[in-house]
Amino acid sequence: MTTRDLLEETYSAVTVNKVRSGLTMLGIVIGIASVIALVAVGQGSQASIQANIDSLGANLVMVLPGAARGFGTTVRSAGGSSQTLTPDDAAAIASSVSNVAAVAPEVSGRYQVIYGANNTNTSVLGTTAAYEQVRNVSIDTGNFFSDTDNAVSNRVAVIGPTVLQTLFAPSATASATPDMAIGKTIQIKGTEFTVIGVTVAKGGSGFSNQDDMIYVPLSTAQHYLLGSSAYLTEVDVEAATQDAMTQVQNDITALLLQRHNITDPTQADFNVLNQASIVSTASSVTGTFTTLLAAIAAISLLVGGIGIMNMMLTTVTERTREIGLRKAIGAKKQDITLQFLAESVMLTFTGGLIGIVLGWLAAAIISLVTGIATSVSIPYILLAFFVSAAIGIIFGYYPARRAAGLNPIEALRYE
Repeated sequence: MTTRDLLEETYSAVTVNKVRSGLTMLGIVIGIASVIALVAVGQGSQASIQANIDSLGANLVMVLPGAARGFGTTVRSAGGSSQTLTPDDAAAIASSVSNVAAVAPEVSGRYQVIYGANNTNTSVLGTTAAYEQVRNVSIDTGNFFSDTDNAVSNRVAVIGPTVLQTLFAPSATASATPDMAIGKTIQIKGTEFTVIGVTVAKGGSGFSNQDDMIYVPLSTAQHYLLGSSAYLTEVDVEAATQDAMTQVQNDITALLLQRHNITDPTQADFNVLNQASIVSTASSVTGTFTTLLAAIAAISLLVGGIGIMNMMLTTVTERTREIGLRKAIGAKKQDITLQFLAESVMLTFTGGLIGIVLGWLAAAIISLVTGIATSVSIPYILLAFFVSAAIGIIFGYYPARRAAGLNPIEALRYE
């Protein structure tokens, strides 16, 4: 049997009952589409999380007050951060730890902010001029405040795009431009601040939204908003290089243990986080989640494969006399096996192609409707393509061998 004859016979056999063939392929279609769509959601989420972490700054090491309780968590007091970090700790880190490019101490809180008839409750962060470098803050219009502003406690503020829109939009449906805010006076906790800059949008949500934030000089925040300069909410440290991050983290830990007179590291009243470790852990978690989603979706592939086998066994029974006639006129076992195996592979191959297209479309629709980032991976598409072909071979082999093993005389007698 030539290749052309094989393809013609296969196409004819598959299309003779289009409804049954379509229903048989449905399991493969759903399985492949589900795997691609769910993996796209998982990979998109992983990329989004990593981008958000990377946007916090380059080579970032964060020092948080409060005793560590598992990865990335600290004990917080009811009024905000635990009071275990001081400005002197930040100064010691800057002067005593090697391979440190910049240090930005900070205090933060949520306050009511008013401009004219508009108001919002948002995060206000007091820090130094180094914060712009450490946390990779980009200015859209205006300027970030300087060390001089911090030294004399100038009441100046840099606002995020969300704050800009909330306070300065002329109407709910209009967009505010950065120029509308520069030089204007806003009230934070009843104190007037002059807006000197608007940051570039970074994105985020909820309390972690870097766009819904106001930056003021550290000394200004301590004097006018907190009424105290004794404690810090956080100390951000930029390592000189990525390779130096672990060394900087370890040196900061050793320094603060010594300064706080703590001999047992497990009793530390602070927590030092390495940005690289956060990215690695987040990637590991989202990777596991993606694999779990793919595994769940792959169950439908198994069901689809069983459906293929069931149909092919039914086909073998229905075409018993045909098989006997073919063998009687000289068809070999190999020809019969190849014929039914080709039919099985064509069903799964076609179902796989349809599933790939539907999975791609589903990922795009999910991203459009929900706003969840999706990322369709070419390697996973190729994997789905080969898996569909493999299912056709694996689940079609037994029915094909059964057909090839029929006795031609008995097959011709079959009613």
